[in-house]
Amino acid sequence: MSTPTIGLALGSGGARGLAHIPLLEVFDELGLRPDIVAGASIGAIIGAPYCAGIPGKDLREYLLSQTRDRARAMARLVDARAASIFDIFKGEGNFFTLDGEKLLDIYWPDGIPETFEELQTPLLVATTDFFRREGVTFETGPLRPAVAASLAIPGVVKPVQYEGRTLIDGGIVNPLPFDLLFDKVDHVIAVDVAGGPTEDVERMPSGFELGIGTIQIMQEAIVRAKLASRRPEVVLKPEVAHFFVLEFFSAEDVLAAGDACKDAMKRHIEAILDDV
Repeated sequence: MSTPTIGLALGSGGARGLAHIPLLEVFDELGLRPDIVAGASIGAIIGAPYCAGIPGKDLREYLLSQTRDRARAMARLVDARAASIFDIFKGEGNFFTLDGEKLLDIYWPDGIPETFEELQTPLLVATTDFFRREGVTFETGPLRPAVAASLAIPGVVKPVQYEGRTLIDGGIVNPLPFDLLFDKVDHVIAVDVAGGPTEDVERMPSGFELGIGTIQIMQEAIVRAKLASRRPEVVLKPEVAHFFVLEFFSAEDVLAAGDACKDAMKRHIEAILDDV
């Protein structure tokens, strides 16, 4: 009897999505790879190098090496601005908006191919067409523009104009893209890092936090509705709600939240493989 196929959906959630990495390590520790991966936003950023063949452990080590030196990391973010200083002084750019492809060039490890077709594991990248108000999924062609679009958080990373579309964060319409996998594999595992309610209820949020948090509230509602319609076989939800979406300097703590789910992930995968 053939080995069952497994699809892995990696959800959006900004820095919370670093918790995906320990769960990728579980596949490596079992000597397995998912048959296909679907990612939105941070799920696409992490999913691409993993699908390129970079082990989860190596992704963890690379990530920590990039976030330990805060001054260096902040300087590299300045290099990833969408507008040059000259453009900003002409009033033609925003100092704080980042360029997604520049971010990938700076923060992705070496060894990631230029196209989807060159990946070792098939990858689906969820994006959102801003003007058509619909989700757009990429699985062929150039890899970087698709992932850059998927990470284009409104107000933080500029949209990507690609194939006649203006594309933004895939998490806007499909924050946990498990539905893209149902027709492709026998079993679907989804990792939800969108967060949830927090206990810090008396503090007044800043304007920026309010904008980002409002997007996350809508994303959580979308995920709940999708799960109510058709639920994947396995849904794992690391405890990451208390991390802010851009809190990448808390990488070790976010990774620890993912580590806490590794045993559950291993049990689910083994149960799938045993049920043949």
